[in-house]
Amino acid sequence: MAVLTDRPAPPVARRADRGPRALVNRFLGYAILIFFGLVFLYPFVIQIANSVKTEPDAAAHPLSPVPDPVTLAGFERIFAGTNFPLWLGNSLLVTVLVTLGRVFFDSLAGYALARLRFRGRAGIFAAVIAVMAVPGVVLLIPKFLVLKQLGLYDSYAGLVVPLLADAAGVFIMKQFFESVPVSIEEAARIDGAGVFRTFWSVVLPTAKPALITLTILSFQGSWNEFPHSLVAVQDPGLFTLPRGLADLVSGSLGKGTQYPLKLGAALLATIPVAVLFMIFQRYFVRDANEGADKG
Repeated sequence: MAVLTDRPAPPVARRADRGPRALVNRFLGYAILIFFGLVFLYPFVIQIANSVKTEPDAAAHPLSPVPDPVTLAGFERIFAGTNFPLWLGNSLLVTVLVTLGRVFFDSLAGYALARLRFRGRAGIFAAVIAVMAVPGVVLLIPKFLVLKQLGLYDSYAGLVVPLLADAAGVFIMKQFFESVPVSIEEAARIDGAGVFRTFWSVVLPTAKPALITLTILSFQGSWNEFPHSLVAVQDPGLFTLPRGLADLVSGSLGKGTQYPLKLGAALLATIPVAVLFMIFQRYFVRDANEGADKG
């Protein structure tokens, strides 16, 4: 004989009541996101629009997103009437060297603080955290004095060497290496690998998400670095893009707003960082998701 069990009926009415409310909440959420997205993107639209405007149109209607007429004269002046190619080359050289140096040295320092046991390790890590809390503007005058004493002022070495390592990168790599299982390194040591060989061949390949994050942050930070170049060099031949753009904004080419020239140069300066972020973001998100699935 079959036994009938009383099961509660599904709350159809309650779901029906919550359906319209959920749709309204979702609509409001998307509307708020779209609004703030437009607020965030509008300055970039204005930048692009003014870079292809004529000088009178940009001066008369600087906030209009529609250029009338469209012209590339501003970009022609950037390459023909300024030292933009020189600034671009200097920025590429400094950024590539600084990014490679930070990825290498920050990884070494982070691994040493995470795995090696030596006297003063806690104090060094505390000093790294303290450096992160110090505003960069406080260090401008000490940087200038040190560069002058070491003979690095007004040189490519002065632009590169002080930026080869940073506290934030060391902190990121240390925190990641502490999440790597120690058993991986123990197996390498049993096979006869030394400390550096274990770091380079076994541990570092597992740190791809952290390395990609550090690469993006290092490239973006060194590409946009202005205060350091302000105290490190004075020769116009050593100017990087931020320093050169600041020179343009200060009116070095004469009178007038020159919005197409200035905003066009700023637009060209943002392209490499945007391209790098779009390329590496995909790998970073994929590796992060894979790590979460394994965990």
